Amino acid sequence: MTEKVRILAFAGSTRRDSWNKKLIRVAVRGAEAAGAEVALVDLADYSMPLYDGDLENGQGIPDNGTKLKRLMLDHQGLLLACPEYNSSISGVLKNTIDWASRQADGEKPLACFRGKVVSLMSASPGALGGLRGLVHVRAILGNLGCMVLPEQVAVMSAHQAFDDDGDLKDEGRRSQVEALGSGLADVLTKLA
Repeated sequence: MTEKVRILAFAGSTRRDSWNKKLIRVAVRGAEAAGAEVALVDLADYSMPLYDGDLENGQGIPDNGTKLKRLMLDHQGLLLACPEYNSSISGVLKNTIDWASRQADGEKPLACFRGKVVSLMSASPGALGGLRGLVHVRAILGNLGCMVLPEQVAVMSAHQAFDDDGDLKDEGRRSQVEALGSGLADVLTKLA
C-alpha cells in the first residue's frame, strides 16, 4: 500500500473570522476526499517578527519560523488561501515566505520550496475576488522553485459568499474549491 501524499494548508491571514480561513477548509475537504493527509495550520499560531537580516544574523530564525519550515519540509504540497491586501499579497503571508526562505545550517537553499506543488485560491469582498494578489503569490512561489498549478479560484463578494457554518453558499463555487484540493492531491499522487 502506498503512503498518502501530505499537504500543508493555511490561509495568509491571522484574522479570526477570515474569509480565506473559511475558504481553505473547503479545499482541505476536497484534498482529504481524494486521499491526501492534510495538516491545516493557522498562521496566528506562528507569529514572527517582520523579516530583518540584522535580526536573523543576531538571533537566527525565530522558533516559529523553524517550526513552519519543518512542516513545509515534511509535506509534498501546499494548499494556500491568499488574501489580497491593496492589490497584492498580505503582509503575514509575505513574512512567512521570507522567513521560510532563509537557509539553515546544513540545508540546501530554498529547501522548503523547491519541488513543492502548490494550489492557490483567494476570497475577497471585491469584484475580482483577490485575483491581483494571486498573480504576485504565483510569481513569488514560482521564483522560489515551486510548481504552482494553473487552476485557481478567486471568490468575489466574500462577505456574502459564506453561510453561518463557514461553508460556501454557492454549490458550484464550493465544488470548484474542493476540486482545487482534490486536484492537488491527484497531481502529488501521480508524481509520487
